[in-house]
Amino acid sequence: MTAETLSLATPQAQRILRLYHLYRLSIGILLVLLISTSLDAELLELADIELFRTGCWLYLVLNILVVVLLERPRRQGQLFTLALSDAVMLCALFYAGGGAPSGLGNLIVASVAISNVLLRRKTGLLIAAISAIGIIYLTFYISYNKPVAVNHFVQAGLLGALCFAAALLVQTLARRLQASEDIAEQRAADVDNLEELNALILERMRTGILVLDAHHRVLLANHSALTLLGHERLLGEVIDPYSPQLIERLRQWQINSSMAPRSITTSAIGPVLRPGFIALTRGNQRHTLVFLDDLSQISQQAQQLKLAALGRLTAGIAHEIRNPLGAISHAAQLLHESEELTGADRRLSQIIQDQSRRMNLVIENVLQLSRRRQTEPHLLDLRQWLEQFVRDLRSNLPVDQSVHLEMGFGTLTTRMDAEQLQQVLTNLVQNGLRYSGQLHERAQVWLRLFHDAQSDLPSLEVLDDGPGVPAEHLTKIFEPFFTTESKGTGLGLYLSRELCESNQANLDHSPREGGGCCMRITFAHPFKLS
Repeated sequence: MTAETLSLATPQAQRILRLYHLYRLSIGILLVLLISTSLDAELLELADIELFRTGCWLYLVLNILVVVLLERPRRQGQLFTLALSDAVMLCALFYAGGGAPSGLGNLIVASVAISNVLLRRKTGLLIAAISAIGIIYLTFYISYNKPVAVNHFVQAGLLGALCFAAALLVQTLARRLQASEDIAEQRAADVDNLEELNALILERMRTGILVLDAHHRVLLANHSALTLLGHERLLGEVIDPYSPQLIERLRQWQINSSMAPRSITTSAIGPVLRPGFIALTRGNQRHTLVFLDDLSQISQQAQQLKLAALGRLTAGIAHEIRNPLGAISHAAQLLHESEELTGADRRLSQIIQDQSRRMNLVIENVLQLSRRRQTEPHLLDLRQWLEQFVRDLRSNLPVDQSVHLEMGFGTLTTRMDAEQLQQVLTNLVQNGLRYSGQLHERAQVWLRLFHDAQSDLPSLEVLDDGPGVPAEHLTKIFEPFFTTESKGTGLGLYLSRELCESNQANLDHSPREGGGCCMRITFAHPFKLS
């Protein structure tokens, strides 16, 4: 669509067409009413009354047919034919009505003006030219039979000029209007795109966003807010029963906005959230914008920075620590072999060796944080790899420990560093056997490989029949240096999760029916790993 023409398919063009049809029908009806009251003979002194009356009826009938048969022309050619026929019929009535004194020339000017709203520039001017020529020529023709019509040439010339003036003026206004509408449509499209972009940004933000009205009804909630609050749908709901702590912090903020709101929790094992509030005023309505930040992610980032610094520090002093540590361990071992030691002294020397090994293990684990090699994922057949892993593992297990393997059907592949997967799985199996042995004479661990229908990803579960993880420890088991064992370093599960995440896999605790513990690894899709 260009600036010189208005597309006939637009609603605006259809409205103008309906106005054009209504205008012609109204003119036809008024003319028929005029001839029905015999006022035409009094008003039109130079008219051919019979020809005029016939022309009025013919004009009305033809316009009714046009409205019925050509209600919505789709092509410019159809519209040009309609405008041309209307101009010819009005010129015929102009002649039958006696020329310029009849006032019918004004109807021709109005018809030209309306048709030029829709017609192309040259086509619209052609209609104006035909109308002007018709007015001037018919006035000249009438003057042959009726000499008094010679005085009407000036009026006829003015009507012809008005046809061109109306055509040019209407086309100029139509072009400006069309240009304004194009700009408005472009601005509307830009606003729609901006709203869509803003909605996408809000949806992908890790910070939870809520908008509450004065009655605490949720007007907007992004995906992160729903996830952090632990609900699938909050839009349109009053949030008070879903998060009483949030409402309490909101009321405290409304009393004293300078005081930083305290953190909240959604459940015993849910994330710790830090709320923030901003007042929004729209007219007489007062809304509140709520921000929810997951403090666990902030804490995790801080822990990673601390561990990285600790790893660099340990790497720098490891040589100075491990040399005397090795000397202490070696001296304790030689002392333990002495035949002159009593039983109590041998016990003390054994403690020295055990604690030396523990210190060395802590140093090795922390060094691993700073020396972690670059992940090298490759396509891995989990079924085949897991069979070989269990086969090697069983060959080194004592008689009072056993590992069971269950594998589902179908193709189970992923992209992962096999060496890092072995390190993760070895740690999880050793933990499971240790806790299983606390309750049973024979420690057992089950490895279950299957395709998760919900996530459409391969998953591996490591299950044991031990005491399980206490509810108060569920949020801490993956934190570095957290351990419930007197001899543990607290880095095993943390390192395992870090290795999984570096391969775009996920390690998490999953509740197990009947007691015990379940650690689930959800692997990445083999063809979606970047």
